[in-house]
Amino acid sequence: MLLRIFLLPLVAFITGCTINPNTQAVLKTTDKASINNISFEQDRQAILAMQGEYQVRFQFNETVTLAPNYEKRPGKDTAAWETVIVIADEGDFISLQHLLQMQDGNVIKHWRQDWHYQADERLEFDDDQTWRLQSLPKSESKGRWTQCVYEVSDAPRYCGSGRWEYEFDTPTWTSDRSWRPLPRREYTSRNDYNALRVVNRHTITPAGWSHEQDNSKVQRKQNQNSSALTREFGYNSYTKTTEMDFSPAYKYWEKTASFWQRVRTQWAQLITENNGIRLLTEVDGMAIIIPMFALAERAQQGEDISDQDIADILARHTAAPRD
Repeated sequence: MLLRIFLLPLVAFITGCTINPNTQAVLKTTDKASINNISFEQDRQAILAMQGEYQVRFQFNETVTLAPNYEKRPGKDTAAWETVIVIADEGDFISLQHLLQMQDGNVIKHWRQDWHYQADERLEFDDDQTWRLQSLPKSESKGRWTQCVYEVSDAPRYCGSGRWEYEFDTPTWTSDRSWRPLPRREYTSRNDYNALRVVNRHTITPAGWSHEQDNSKVQRKQNQNSSALTREFGYNSYTKTTEMDFSPAYKYWEKTASFWQRVRTQWAQLITENNGIRLLTEVDGMAIIIPMFALAERAQQGEDISDQDIADILARHTAAPRD
């Protein structure tokens, strides 16, 4: 702004012209549009920077105790190898698929993150394995990217909206606070809470990128007061690596990409038709994951998988949200 104020009189002096107020107004508008376009592309490049091959470390540690007599549980610390690939880039929509690869070369389709610029709506985790489509006011979506995360079966997990910021030349996206279901990492070991209240932060770093989570573990009750047990800090680091040959992961995706694209399409159709989705499964979702992965394995072997095969699985284990 100061630079423009300085330059305009200078240009007028050199050219011998006076400054027309209307011209100045046009310059302001053009300048603002240019800044918006630059920011938009900068955001896109930050999201696309998450693609690549990584050694990953997942760390979760409970921090602040919120409930009387609650005893902190031991933290969790696991490692993995993942490649992140771009499966869609439509300008204001980017989809990143994570593929987890074991040391022996076995590949597991992992989570997916979709990024929408200035989204009109997003899925909100409601209760009892239920997600509902909620409209986003323009005041809450303008200039913001909405990230939606999906399960290994492409079932929904959570969404959050926020801006990319660049303080200290470090691209960082921070979400608003939103709900997500009990994580699978704790489903088999505890039942004293059923939801997480979360803020997510993604940061692009010289070594790769990180995903921080500010989690509150909540016993969520429909139409009643909810109670929080504890806060938890999650830190997932994605460090670029050349130590793993990810050829098996790329071969897996080459053979199954079209199958998973049809799976995503059917999930999206159900969610749109019903204004949301309800899973008729346990929290771990294995009733969908196991048969869907079996179909993917058949597709990998070159077998034709029909749309009806996919629809049958979803029909058995999903429904519209309850009124």
